[in-house]
Amino acid sequence: MKDYIEKRVMEIANYILKEGATVRQTARVFGVSKSTVHKDVTERLPKINPLVANQVKNILDVNKAERHIRGGRATKMKYKMGT
Repeated sequence: MKDYIEKRVMEIANYILKEGATVRQTARVFGVSKSTVHKDVTERLPKINPLVANQVKNILDVNKAERHIRGGRATKMKYKMGT
């Protein structure tokens, strides 16, 4: 694995751990696609640092479990604003 990819993977992992960020938020911050973030944390990170990979997986599992709630809030706000 190239050094810049390994560096990006660790930066993404640390950001997710620090902020509790979603894949979409992380992708926006790092200027990469959601697919790249997902591949980085599910395939590349376990090879680099399995312990951190497990911690990131736990956060992403929580985000996935809560996503229907965030989607409902976004829709509620959309119609509250009259748009």
